[in-house]
Amino acid sequence: MKLLRVSLALGLILCSQAWAQKSGPPEKPPDGGDQKPPTLGPAPPPSLNGPRSSTTTDPQRLNHVRKIYVERIDNSLSDKLMEGLAKKGRFSIVAEVKEADAVLRGTCFDSHRLKSVHSEVFISDRITGASIWQDSVRRSFNPPALQKAVDDTAEIILEHLDESVREAQRK
Repeated sequence: MKLLRVSLALGLILCSQAWAQKSGPPEKPPDGGDQKPPTLGPAPPPSLNGPRSSTTTDPQRLNHVRKIYVERIDNSLSDKLMEGLAKKGRFSIVAEVKEADAVLRGTCFDSHRLKSVHSEVFISDRITGASIWQDSVRRSFNPPALQKAVDDTAEIILEHLDESVREAQRK
C-alpha cells in the first residue's frame, strides 16, 4: 500500500513536470505582441485658464445658431459677453428674443467671503429651450479686483465657446 502511494505521487510529479515543459512560454498574439493600450486621442494642449469646463450638448444646433439674445447676468458679465461676441463676429446680438435663434443666459455669483466668482452660462434653443452649450467658470479675486475677475471670466467663456464652435464645425 505504501509502495502504491509513493509510485502514484511520483507519477503525478513526473506528469506535471512533463506538462509544464510541453506548454513552454506563452505564445505571442498574431499582431506580434506590439499592441498598445487604447487612448482617448491626442492630448489637448495645456491652457493657462485650467481645464476646459464647457460642454456642447448639440454640436449641429450650435453650428446653425447665428443670432443670440443675451439675458442680463449679474456683475455686468452679460455686457462683457455681448462686447466679446460682437467683436468676434460669429454671432449677431439681437435686442428681441423673437429675433434670436438661441438665448444666452446664466449667473455670475460673487462670494466675498470665499473671494471667488462662480459663473455659469448656457446657450439654449429659443423655441424648445433645449440646451445647446454650457460653461462653468470659477475665478478668484482680491487681488485682482472683482471687475477684473469678471472680465477674465468673460474672456474664458468666449474662448471656450470659440473652441466648441470650431469642434462642432469639424463634426
